[in-house]
Amino acid sequence: MNTEINGIILMYLLVILMAIPVGKYIGKIFNYEKTWVDNIFDPLDKIFFKLSGVDPLREMNWKQHLTALLTINVVWFVFSMFILTNMRWLPLNPDQNLSMSGDLAFNTSVSFITNTNLQHYSGENGLSYLGQLTLMVWQFISAGTGIAICAVVFIAMKARSARRYANFYSLFVRSCTRILLPMALLLAVCLVFNDTPMTLQGKDSMISLEGDTVAVSRGPVAAFVAIKQLGTNGGGFFGVNSAHPFENPSYLTNILENISIFLIPISMLFALGYVLKRRKLAWTIFGVMSLGFLLLCIPSIFHEMKGNPAFRQMEIAQDMGSMEGKEMRFGAAASAYWAINTTCSSNGSVNSMHDSMTPLTGMFALLGMMVNCFYGGVGVGFLNFYIFIILAVFISGLMVGRTPEFLGKKIEAREMKIAMMVALLHPFLILVGTALSCYLYTGHPGTYASWLNNPGHHGFSEMLYEFTSSSANNGSGFEGLGDNTAFWNTACGLVILLGRYLPIVGPVAIAGILANKKYIPENDGTLQTDTSTFGLMVFAVIGLVAALAFFPALALGPIAEYFSMPK
Repeated sequence: MNTEINGIILMYLLVILMAIPVGKYIGKIFNYEKTWVDNIFDPLDKIFFKLSGVDPLREMNWKQHLTALLTINVVWFVFSMFILTNMRWLPLNPDQNLSMSGDLAFNTSVSFITNTNLQHYSGENGLSYLGQLTLMVWQFISAGTGIAICAVVFIAMKARSARRYANFYSLFVRSCTRILLPMALLLAVCLVFNDTPMTLQGKDSMISLEGDTVAVSRGPVAAFVAIKQLGTNGGGFFGVNSAHPFENPSYLTNILENISIFLIPISMLFALGYVLKRRKLAWTIFGVMSLGFLLLCIPSIFHEMKGNPAFRQMEIAQDMGSMEGKEMRFGAAASAYWAINTTCSSNGSVNSMHDSMTPLTGMFALLGMMVNCFYGGVGVGFLNFYIFIILAVFISGLMVGRTPEFLGKKIEAREMKIAMMVALLHPFLILVGTALSCYLYTGHPGTYASWLNNPGHHGFSEMLYEFTSSSANNGSGFEGLGDNTAFWNTACGLVILLGRYLPIVGPVAIAGILANKKYIPENDGTLQTDTSTFGLMVFAVIGLVAALAFFPALALGPIAEYFSMPK
C-alpha cells in the first residue's frame, strides 16, 4: 500500500516540477519572445498563414477573436460529419468498419471538436483508421483553440487600456506547433518504445492460451494517445480507453500519461504569472485549485483502498482494495488517482471503470466535473476559474464597502451579469438534462428500459454523470448507461455545444470589456487578489455555488447509494 501512495505522490510532484519551466516557455510563446523552437517552426507557420491568407500581425478585438474560434470549429465540424458518415467506402479501412449513423456522427463530431471526446461507440469497432486519424487532428485543433483563447484573455488582462490585442489565428497556430506538436511527438515516441502500437495495418491474428485464433485490433495508437492526454481530450483509441494494454501497457506509461493530463493545465497558470508579471497571483490560483483537487483526491484514494463494504460483508478478502473494474497493472489507489485526475482536468480518459467505483469516489469524480475549474482543461480550465474570480472580487468589494476592482479595472454590473449567467449555465444544463432523462425513463419504461442496467440510486448517478461529463466537456462515463441512442446522442451533443462555447464567450467578453476600461493604479485601498485570504474567498464562492446547485442531485444518487450499502 505504501508503494501505491508513493507512486501517486511521485506523479503529482513530477507534474508540478515540470509545469513551472513549461509554464515559462508557454508564457514566452504568448508574449512572442524568442524561443529555441522558432528556427524550426517559423517557416512552418509562414506556410500556414500564406495558404490561409491570414495576416498574423492584424490585431483583433474580443468579438473578432470569438468569431475566428467559432469559424474554425464550424468548418472542421462539417468535414468531420462527412468523414464519419462515409468511412465504409473511404480509404484506410482495413478492418471494413461501418460508417456512423447521423445522430452518432453528430455526437462524435461535436464531442471531439469541443475537446469533450464523449464516446458513444467503441473505438476499434466504430471507426476506420481514417476516422481515428481525423479525430486525432480534432484533438490538436480543440486543444489549440482552448489554449489560444485563454492566451487572448491573458493578453487582455495585461492590457492597461486597449480595444484590440493579439491575433487569434496566430496564437492558435503557435499553440499547435510550438506547444502541442513537440510535446505530443515526444510522448508518442515514449509510448512506442513501451509497446504501444503505431501502424496502419489491420487486425493481427494470434493464438490464445486456450489455442484459439483471435483477431487483435491495432492501429496508429501511440500518436492518438499522446495528444489525447496532453490536450485534455481523453478519447480512447479502444473502447476501454487507457485500461487497454495497447493504450497504457505498464505502470511506467501510466505515470507518463498521468503527468501528461495535468501538465499543460497547470503550466497555463504559471504562464499567466509570466505574461502578467504577477507570479504571486499565479501561485494563489494554483493553491486554490490544488486545495480543491486534493480534497477530492485523498478521500477517493482512501475509499478505494479500503475496499467495497458489500464484499466485506461476504467475507471476501480485499487486501488490494476495491479491485472491481480495475486493472491489476495499476491497483486501486492509482486508479482512484486517475479518476479524480481526469475528472478535475476535463480530460475524460479512464484507466478503470468509474461505474465500479465505491459510491463516494463516484461522487468526488462528479464534483470534479461539477466544479469544473480545479485545473480544468487546457485553457478553458482557467476561463472557468476566471468567472469565480470575478464573482469573488465583487462579493469581497461589497463586504468591505469598496468598488470592486481586478488588476486595475472596475467590476461593474455588466461584467457581473455575464459572470452569473456563465456560473448558472453549467448546473442548468446538468440538472435539466438529468431531470428530463429521469422523466423519460420512469414515464415510458417500455421505450427506454434499455438505458439502465442498474436502476435506483446508481442508475440515477449514471444519467447524472453523463450530463455532467457532457456539460463539463469531460467525456468520461459511468458506462452502465446504454447511451448510443438518438436521445442520448442528440441531447448530450446539444449540452456539449452549450457547455463549451458559452463559458468561453463569457470570460472573453468580460476580459474584453475590462480591457477597454480606464486603468486605475493600485493604492492602499485596493483589494489584493494575490493573497491567501482572497484565495480562500474564491474557494468559498466555488464551494457555495457547487453545494447549492448540486447537493440535492448528489443526495439522490451517490450519497443515497452510500447510505444504502452495508457498513
